[in-house]
Amino acid sequence: MYIFRSTAPSQPGAFLQTSNVTRRCLSTLSSRIRLPARLSARCYSSEKQSNSDRRLTGGTTTPAPSEEALKSKAPFYFEAGYALFAKRPSRPFPPPFLSYPSGSFSDPLSTHHRSRDRRSYYDGEMIRGITNGDDAVLVSDNFICANDGVGAWAHREKGHAALWARLILHFWALEAEKDQYGRDAEPNPVRYLQEAYENTKKATNEWQGTTTACSALLGADKDDPSKPILYVTQLGDSQVLVIRPKDGNTLFKTKEQWHWFDCPRQLGTNSPDTPTEIAVMNRMELEEDDVVIAMSDGVVDNLWEHEIVDFVLESLRKWNNGEVAKERGKDPGEESHAQGMHYVAEELVKEARKIAEDPFAESPYMEKAVEEGLSIEGGKLDDISVVAAQCKRRNG
Repeated sequence: MYIFRSTAPSQPGAFLQTSNVTRRCLSTLSSRIRLPARLSARCYSSEKQSNSDRRLTGGTTTPAPSEEALKSKAPFYFEAGYALFAKRPSRPFPPPFLSYPSGSFSDPLSTHHRSRDRRSYYDGEMIRGITNGDDAVLVSDNFICANDGVGAWAHREKGHAALWARLILHFWALEAEKDQYGRDAEPNPVRYLQEAYENTKKATNEWQGTTTACSALLGADKDDPSKPILYVTQLGDSQVLVIRPKDGNTLFKTKEQWHWFDCPRQLGTNSPDTPTEIAVMNRMELEEDDVVIAMSDGVVDNLWEHEIVDFVLESLRKWNNGEVAKERGKDPGEESHAQGMHYVAEELVKEARKIAEDPFAESPYMEKAVEEGLSIEGGKLDDISVVAAQCKRRNG
């Protein structure tokens, strides 16, 4: 994936180029992949990990100071879960964000840990969300987010895409909370994202990085509060997909935004993109039990849309029929809707991972490369992040 850099004052928009086949050695692929010079600049063949070192993680909520975070007053909320697969561990955050590392593979900032001393903070505020390689995700009652940090920054001394991805969603959530999710008017997620972008630039100071961003904010129609309304915001190639399970239909899917192949629109160091100019927000009516999926390109580069929908619907069917509970030796009533969404997210990550690790699979990424005249085969090994959420009505 491409990242922006400034090579000279007169060239503020120059690009730093990095291989599209990270974790694959060119010497082993030369017989079946012909790469132009600009794509073969680096091959990170030293990044070798066994399958056991790269494991799935997930849950039903990402850490937040629940006693401080403002809750939406909308009559609808998300039952949500997330699942993560990192192609490599995240870099520890630098000061002033540094906290003691833990054994968590997906988040060396220890956001799984209960101790305040082992969590990451900025300006006295615990950083929302969780890190997954260079991705970051957030799950709350009314706001979900999946950001994809551009991994090439990890190979620069002051590069930290994961920091950018995490802080963007942290400040994004804070802005939504401060506005009470548009309690007295229509929410404005693009404005929230612009504020988050400005705050992240101030916070990161000399630390460089770029990230894509996508989110879904659940509210209610101001004129008819009985109707749930979803506000989807997109910048780059992370995506949001909305599915109506009772019909088996896709209601909505965001459109990827590119500068060119493998160079998505992105927020951060030297990028010309800004939320107010580039981000797209869509407003749509939902029904109870509609499912919203926020995902990084680790999913959409490896699975076609119809496959994603089929996997989500099949996972839901198995969960609702009690098949999953039976396999686990549990009573279906013992587990929550949120755990069901975690299962949906986990199954989707597993399916995307199968293709990502298959050098001979057909994939959307391969298809796009062929359209650009590049002879690339197989899936794309990348961080894979999924948040699955279902619209529910609050009791009372």
